[in-house]
Amino acid sequence: MSAALDALTVVAVCGGAFLFLARSIGPLRFPGAPRRGHALSEADSLGLGLIVLGLAVQASDGRAAAKLVLVWALAALAGATVAQLLAGVAAREGRSR
Repeated sequence: MSAALDALTVVAVCGGAFLFLARSIGPLRFPGAPRRGHALSEADSLGLGLIVLGLAVQASDGRAAAKLVLVWALAALAGATVAQLLAGVAAREGRSR
């Protein structure tokens, strides 16, 4: 069972790292501030979620896994909030396209 959990950890963390790499390419490729902000916030949330999943299965107890999930939830909430704020500012300044 430990080999299966190790494999899940490797796959999840590598998937999260790939999404973080895609996050850095997204703003260069997409036109318009709202699309760029969406690419940043979604890739961050999913990438961190995969990394948390990979680390949570290796956690020593349920409390450590719960703390990881809480950190992920707060980071996802913060990323989505910042993306909305940036899109609003860009729309007011006429930079949404």
